[in-house]
Amino acid sequence: MTITNPARAAVRPRTTALVVTLGLAAACWIVALWRMNGMSMGVATRLGPFPVFLAVWAAMMAAMMLPGAAPAVLRRVEATGRVRAAAPFLAEYLAVWTLAGVAVYAGYRPHGTAVAGVLAIAAGAYELTPAKRYLRRCCQLGGHSGLRYGLYCAGSSLGLTVLLVALGVMSVGWMAVVALLGLAQKLLPPKPAADIPIALAIVGLGVLILLAPGWVPGLAPSMSSMTSM
Repeated sequence: MTITNPARAAVRPRTTALVVTLGLAAACWIVALWRMNGMSMGVATRLGPFPVFLAVWAAMMAAMMLPGAAPAVLRRVEATGRVRAAAPFLAEYLAVWTLAGVAVYAGYRPHGTAVAGVLAIAAGAYELTPAKRYLRRCCQLGGHSGLRYGLYCAGSSLGLTVLLVALGVMSVGWMAVVALLGLAQKLLPPKPAADIPIALAIVGLGVLILLAPGWVPGLAPSMSSMTSM
């Protein structure tokens, strides 16, 4: 007769869900970096055909957002006691971010540094709003469904998403910066001592772009990108 340790049995689904979530994120980083190679032209980036863009965007969002979603996935698995509950939760969560890509494609246009600066200032200002604080708290608490959780997190990350799109929607460097900020906001409790300086730094970045865009990396296409065109 085999005796199963209840504590160990409870940990196993959580461990499996965590490995799957982070493994999927790692795989999407590889895919995103491969597909984004040579696509970034800074603020002048063109998105290309819709299906190609949406596929790249979905990989980008999965790479950037799944690590921060891991606690919510674990809570969902723990609540149901089934590791397979992670699959629909993640599918709904990523569907929200994919739909966000549809909105980006519909509204995006190649732009100049002045537009990038204004959008960066707006993104920083959003970080200081009550709506941002509310949605961030809801995102950290998770949701009963991946859809609701995704909507909360997409709303919380609206400013950071605008920042990425404004500065270089296919820029690996800005993608990494936004991913780190988004991860920190999902995992760490809100603290004005840290959150306000970060918001002001984003506003300051926007002002710098307006006054001295050449000082900000990634806004203009690199020479390697120009020669490969």
